[in-house]
Amino acid sequence: SLYRSDAGAEPRVRTARRTSISRSKTRHCELASSMSNKPNLPNGFDLRQGTLMCEDIAMPELANRFSTPLYVYSQSAIVTAFNEWRAAFEGARHLVCYAVKANSNIAVLKLLASLGSGFDIVSGGELGRVLAAGGDPQKVVFSGVGKSMAEIDFALKTGIRCFNVESASELALIEKIAGQLGKVAPISIRINPDVDAKTHPYISTGLKANKFGVSADAAIDLYRVTQDSSSLRPVGIDCHIGSQLTEIEPFIESVSHLRNLVLTLGSQGIDLTHIDIGGDLGIRYDDESIPSPKHLISAVRDQLGDLSMELLIEPGRSIVGNAGALLTEVMVIKAGETKHFAVVDAAMNDLLRPALYSAWQNIVEVEKREGNPTIFDIVGPVCETGDFLGKDRSLTLVEGDLLAIMGSGAYSFAMSSNYNTRPRPAEILVSGGIAHVIREREQVEDLWASERL
Repeated sequence: SLYRSDAGAEPRVRTARRTSISRSKTRHCELASSMSNKPNLPNGFDLRQGTLMCEDIAMPELANRFSTPLYVYSQSAIVTAFNEWRAAFEGARHLVCYAVKANSNIAVLKLLASLGSGFDIVSGGELGRVLAAGGDPQKVVFSGVGKSMAEIDFALKTGIRCFNVESASELALIEKIAGQLGKVAPISIRINPDVDAKTHPYISTGLKANKFGVSADAAIDLYRVTQDSSSLRPVGIDCHIGSQLTEIEPFIESVSHLRNLVLTLGSQGIDLTHIDIGGDLGIRYDDESIPSPKHLISAVRDQLGDLSMELLIEPGRSIVGNAGALLTEVMVIKAGETKHFAVVDAAMNDLLRPALYSAWQNIVEVEKREGNPTIFDIVGPVCETGDFLGKDRSLTLVEGDLLAIMGSGAYSFAMSSNYNTRPRPAEILVSGGIAHVIREREQVEDLWASERL
């Protein structure tokens, strides 16, 4: 399916590889009549008569129409998750700035923009995507430790809400470019509070050992520079300690640092208009216990006390993570001496999180089969031992079966690549009973279209 010139364009009939099992009525007769071990499925996905659905469309139907591997997103799940964040503020002045890096498809961005979302970006490319999707630049905050001259120039000309500044060098560069353009750059300084987010070390961003942000003492000096410059304007303060947080205590500790610094700056005549508390609550991949947005924001507001400042937050994973699944077909069942392998047509280039973070994601049989389960490692065709999507999963499988890797809406397609010269999958956004192709499947010829002999 990766190399068909018409893949993702026209309906096709899927046939099982190296097996006589078909997707006909005979196949459905083999399904379990009852689902005694129902998987824990997020909003937007459920089981109906033993078949996994995304909203009102059966996942096998999507595989037939668009081939596999395939990214499938639930529009209703995205909308519900965003609205939960918005409702958590209960009338307080706020702006929910979706973290574009989580899933940057412009259809997803357009959907969120239509709901009133702001956007947290970390590159000029992400700003371009937000604008292409109809996002409001006045709702864009620009984070990141290495903004280039071209990116700063683009953001200033576009008129973004503010720069989240992470170093003295960056502040000086913004000041220089803003002066050349005759503009005044809105500035928020990112504080590194040295708070342990208790998450994976690769996505922890609030410790002194991390590359992000500056200390409180350094921030005071930067705010003084900003206050005294005719090309800079202090507007906010921000902090980001990591993602996939499962506790609110690290958030509260970091917000306490921000409150103290805001009061110190105010005593020196530097008045700010917003506090950006940064990152995101986690999602449930397995059995994690995740606080609700309402619980978090209520605790944050209690911590801030009587500070009457606009509140910003930058969620990404919690909005789109559980709204997506990666649909893949079992190509080969391989019994090794110590392991059983199910080789699927998705791979680490399509979903990097398991290889990069040793991340666990729920893997669900799309159509439940009767029989005794086997413990499988779910692996891809890429020529790397690290090419696995899940290990030690109890599943009942034959070649040609479909699996859905849940929790694949965030940091999944966005981190994909063409390693091993593999075209990337199509992306589908499901709304009720309608499947929208929001990204066509790449063709193998596309991968060298810009190369030259």
